Amino acid sequence: MQFRQQALAKLQSPEELDLPVRLARPQGWLALSVTVVVMAAASVWAVTGSVASTVAAPAILTHGQGSYILQSPVAGQVTAVLAKQGEQLPADSPVLKVRTNQGDAVVRTVAAGRITALAATIGQIIQTGANVASVEKVAHASDPLYATVYVPAENAASIPAHAAVDLTVSSVSTQEYGVLRGHVKSVDRTAQSAQSIAAFLGDGQLGEQFTRKGRPVAVLVRLDTSSSTKSGYKWSSAGGPPYRLDTMTPATGSIRLADQRPVDWLLP
Repeated sequence: MQFRQQALAKLQSPEELDLPVRLARPQGWLALSVTVVVMAAASVWAVTGSVASTVAAPAILTHGQGSYILQSPVAGQVTAVLAKQGEQLPADSPVLKVRTNQGDAVVRTVAAGRITALAATIGQIIQTGANVASVEKVAHASDPLYATVYVPAENAASIPAHAAVDLTVSSVSTQEYGVLRGHVKSVDRTAQSAQSIAAFLGDGQLGEQFTRKGRPVAVLVRLDTSSSTKSGYKWSSAGGPPYRLDTMTPATGSIRLADQRPVDWLLP
């Protein structure tokens, strides 16, 4: 009886076959249209757009030719220190006087430069080959400074020629004076060992510090000059710090890498 009543109700209710079928609501079409437009815009941007990225690495301010460690060619007792730290000396200048078994000997500079560190004192006993001084190879005190940035080797290939570099200098307040501006001059494609870094900077501790996370690549950065600043270099602020920069000052370099298209990330 129940099934018969349901059948009669079905016959009394027309199926409305002559009415159009609504496949989607207007809100659904709007959402679909927005999705298609966004995907199309993203596809165009992925092919034609570019994304800038940077790599940050430790750096140090030096003159372009680096430094060398002066070693004693004789063994004996230091009787006189003939040079001062910070002094600019020509090649073959006396630095120490050493009393040896064969008489007094003088330790001299190998190349012209500025004494950045003296490791020997009067009365000290030194051996042949002992490190007695660090000499920065610079002909004149007014020679321009450079920054050497020690970048991880895997990022070296992405550094374009003349890439922009921002340097955060440890002795300068970034909040007050901003960052130092520069551009890449050259990229040494050979990974640096602790020994090679120490030989260039004249400091074994820096060699160990810069290779702590692996052997880096040395990137030489030419600092942008400015006649309107006290330091003689261009800063992100108007005037920069009211003093000149010293060589062997630590810094952190941020190098802008080559721009990449987003689609390149999806391609093998």
